Amino acid sequence: MSHKVALFGEAEKGDFRSLLHFTALPAMADTLGNPPNGSVGIHLAIQTLLFRYDLLFVRVEEEGFSHKDYQNGFKLLKRSEKANKLSAICMPGVGDYGLIQQASELCYRHQSILITTESDFYDYLTCFCKET
Repeated sequence: MSHKVALFGEAEKGDFRSLLHFTALPAMADTLGNPPNGSVGIHLAIQTLLFRYDLLFVRVEEEGFSHKDYQNGFKLLKRSEKANKLSAICMPGVGDYGLIQQASELCYRHQSILITTESDFYDYLTCFCKET
């Protein structure tokens, strides 16, 4: 069984509003270019491919802040055959309660995990505490 990871991240180039499917580093590097300063999406994408997982990359304008890009990516993941049997969703830089909730719903649907950073998880927890 091939593992697939959906990853939302910034990139120097590549299409917005599409699921970019990669299985090898050279194709990813050619399509996405270099990582922007302060971005961690491409770094995590490289790790995903090095672990021999398929990568579904959703390019966002700014990690954690381009809500429309994330919303569009969620819609693509819900509709695409490429996203069948998704092992994980990774959203570096996202601490927004609403975005994490939507990603969690997708994870539940696919019986997959949500990958986040420690600081993003802290932001989510403190956001949650303010909501209740």
